[in-house]
Amino acid sequence: MTMGPLPGEPPAPRVRLVVPTLGRRLDFLEQTLTSIRNQDLPVRLLVVVPRAAEEARALSRSFDAELLDDPGSLSGAVNLALCEEGRGEVYGNWIGDDDLLAPGSLAATVQALDHHPATSVAYGHCTYIDEDGRELWTSRAGPTAARILGWGPDLIPQPGMLFRLADFRAVGGLDESLGFAMDLDLLLRLRRRGSLVDVGRPVSSFRWHATSLTVSDRSSSLAESELVKRRYLPPAARRVAPLWEVPVRLATRLAARQLMVRAVAAQRAQTAAGVAR
Repeated sequence: MTMGPLPGEPPAPRVRLVVPTLGRRLDFLEQTLTSIRNQDLPVRLLVVVPRAAEEARALSRSFDAELLDDPGSLSGAVNLALCEEGRGEVYGNWIGDDDLLAPGSLAATVQALDHHPATSVAYGHCTYIDEDGRELWTSRAGPTAARILGWGPDLIPQPGMLFRLADFRAVGGLDESLGFAMDLDLLLRLRRRGSLVDVGRPVSSFRWHATSLTVSDRSSSLAESELVKRRYLPPAARRVAPLWEVPVRLATRLAARQLMVRAVAAQRAQTAAGVAR
């Protein structure tokens, strides 16, 4: 029989979150860890970090994070932290060391998964921010994101989603051969085990800057996403996939260009304001 917490003890975490980091931007990492610890629910927090990144390791310990040594890749880091059986955590995800959870994010996604047992993933809106935290745009694709996942753009924001750890392990975790579209590939496999539900509110912020993995190499990211989506299409659909891949690619590039324009405009406005002062 599983014993609950003793009177006066905090409840055991039901959520496990992983922050893979190289420890190069401590200011961003601190903001990420703060956004996790400010959630309304207890979280088992694991930070995967190189042994040599001593400052990042010390910062992570100050947030009561468990440390794991970096295995050399993002997907490897996530699998290392999430594939291991835990202490009762049932939900999980990873979040980049420059992204943020919105206030109340976990309360919303945990509630959605609790109330919908046939659901494998809960997700919500994502706010795109620049390097200084200024809001650029908010993605509110809603339920449409789940409907078009197999052939359209991937509009399910990874940083704030939450999935069942049992499902994650059942599908084999992240595909470590992928460099960009591992979250899309995971979602397409998780969708076979349960539905994807939108919580209808902001749950995360994605920092849009030149060193972001998917921002810095947009062409490679798009090409890998197309390859991944073809894996899960019926053979007949694969043959005609280029008919919709081209417009999806163009739309994705246009959205990325608009975000970059907003980011540059925000930076110029900040610079002008500084000069004026």
